[in-house]
Amino acid sequence: MKHKILFGALSMLLVANAPAPEYDIVIRGGRVLDGAGNPWVRADVAVKDGKVVRIGQIPGHGTKEIDAKGRYVSPGFIDMMDQSGRVLLKSGAAENKLRMGVTTVIAGEGGPPAAAAEIPAYFQTLEKQGISVNYGTYYSSTQARMKVMGDGAGSPTPAQLEEMGREVKIAMENGAFGISSALIYAPSSFQKTSDLVSLAKVAAQCDGFYATHMRDESEGLVQAIEEAIEIGEKGGVKVEIFHLKAAFAPGWGKLMPQAVATINAARARGVDVAADLYPYTAGGTGLEIIAPSWVWADGLQKGIERLRDPKVRERMKKEVAAGSMPGWSNLVHASGGFANVRLANGFSKKYERFHGKSLAEIGATLNIDPADAAWDIALEGLPNRSVALYFMMSEQDIETALKQPWVSIGSDAAASVNLGEVDALGLPHPRAYGTFPRIIAEYVKRRPVLSLEDAVRKMTGWPAQRMGLTDRGLIRDGMRADIVIFDLDKLDDGATWEKPTALPTGIDTVIVNGVVTLDGGKHTGARAGAVLRHACRAQS
Repeated sequence: MKHKILFGALSMLLVANAPAPEYDIVIRGGRVLDGAGNPWVRADVAVKDGKVVRIGQIPGHGTKEIDAKGRYVSPGFIDMMDQSGRVLLKSGAAENKLRMGVTTVIAGEGGPPAAAAEIPAYFQTLEKQGISVNYGTYYSSTQARMKVMGDGAGSPTPAQLEEMGREVKIAMENGAFGISSALIYAPSSFQKTSDLVSLAKVAAQCDGFYATHMRDESEGLVQAIEEAIEIGEKGGVKVEIFHLKAAFAPGWGKLMPQAVATINAARARGVDVAADLYPYTAGGTGLEIIAPSWVWADGLQKGIERLRDPKVRERMKKEVAAGSMPGWSNLVHASGGFANVRLANGFSKKYERFHGKSLAEIGATLNIDPADAAWDIALEGLPNRSVALYFMMSEQDIETALKQPWVSIGSDAAASVNLGEVDALGLPHPRAYGTFPRIIAEYVKRRPVLSLEDAVRKMTGWPAQRMGLTDRGLIRDGMRADIVIFDLDKLDDGATWEKPTALPTGIDTVIVNGVVTLDGGKHTGARAGAVLRHACRAQS
């Protein structure tokens, strides 16, 4: 008994006299990928006060020691096309993002869920409630348009356009990274190139972006890219093309090389244009896109009335069968027909049995035209947005785009409220759970499309440089400690079309701003994410 007491006292004395940890975290013996595309080096990484403070052989100790032997240590992945702006107000965990190794998201295809003047309050709410990932956003040109003109068609007067510009200026001064557009959807589709150039010039005063879901990603892909480049050149802004794709079955193998050549030519003459993509052959969006844009020309409510009108539907069906038309990208035509459009979520019990079925199958079962089936489902699901998967892309074109050095990665997906559920958009697409692991698992491991170093660069150092995040995206002294540790052998994207919320494997540790947020594959509950505000030094 005396020996036990003496041994216990001695142990306490040794602990008391042990030197205090010099670091918050030390990651030991991992293969460090710096995020700039360099080959890995074996090193320790020390973290203190949210930053990387030392790389190499580290004799000191951390409050938390992580053994990374046999695993890779990478900067946290950056999602360049995120949809989490609204759901983070409800749940800041973003666990499906973290499970993919994502530590930073850039959102705002449709803008933040706040008016331009209310962006500071929105950011403050996120900070007060806490978020597990870093978050930045664009402001939508459509937000400005709708505030001034409503949701109908028409051209703005000079006074209205000036008022829209004031909204953009306020948003930029409040931290938006630029303006965005989604020109495939009404009422965004009603914006003219010249309108967007005018608003881009305002964003240019803050060295902002013009980020766009282009007017046409199908047969008119090259012309849509040329429009985006024109807006960038005339507006004096950087151009980010969202989810670059050649979404037109008859043009597979042809359109994407032309698109790449167009972008390369613009870059060669000094236009700062780049793109992001997700690595899947199907896009996911609402069923309302199957209706021609003129249906929505007088606003949403009038459009719903038109969808209910059998006579109007007859005209619509003829136009769907005819293909795309000016101002409307026909995704049914782009997919090669209704057989390649699958209902993902109809938001109604009535049509739940058809989830995963093609519109051709649904129409045959119900003995109605597939277009009628699409519009019936869309109406039944209101006020939610019924969504479908449109199989429009080829793997060959994805590979061609991925190989371009200026292409980064964006999921086009939101965080889920709860892990294992579909994302907050209600869209069961594997991109919400698999995008970033898939880049490595599919295009590094299974197919020799990218080197591991370049795949990581596309998800870390390049997007950080692109967005002006000078303190993130690299593992170097003084950088913010957004870090992912992964086992390359085990790394895989589990999400499939049949099981879109299956979890990836091989990523077990994620650090956000120096705080371990995923540990042993489990969320620690940490909310160390930061709101990223684009700096605007307003010019007079």
